[in-house]
Amino acid sequence: MLVSVDGHEVVRVSDGREALEWLKDNTPDLAILDVAMPHLSGIEVCDRMKRVGRLKDVPVMILTGLRDDNTRDMARHAKADALVVKPLEGKDFRALVRRMIAGEKQEI
Repeated sequence: MLVSVDGHEVVRVSDGREALEWLKDNTPDLAILDVAMPHLSGIEVCDRMKRVGRLKDVPVMILTGLRDDNTRDMARHAKADALVVKPLEGKDFRALVRRMIAGEKQEI
């Protein structure tokens, strides 16, 4: 993954359920979730994360190929911290990751 070049440890999971299972015992610096994940969408995982005290302040970036208002509204409702429309430029993505880990707020 692009951000591993910057020294970030990257943990990959195959679907939304596996993400929630991993999050039971781990607190990441940033969660990058795709809207289109099997079993639970990235938006659903984000919504569940933001309801857990230990995870509510973890910044969440939602990736999507969709450019519609409904997806944007759902990401806002789930309290995602950023919505990124694919395809994306590697350097821009890496810069966004750095800003989010540093605590900068993003506009959805």
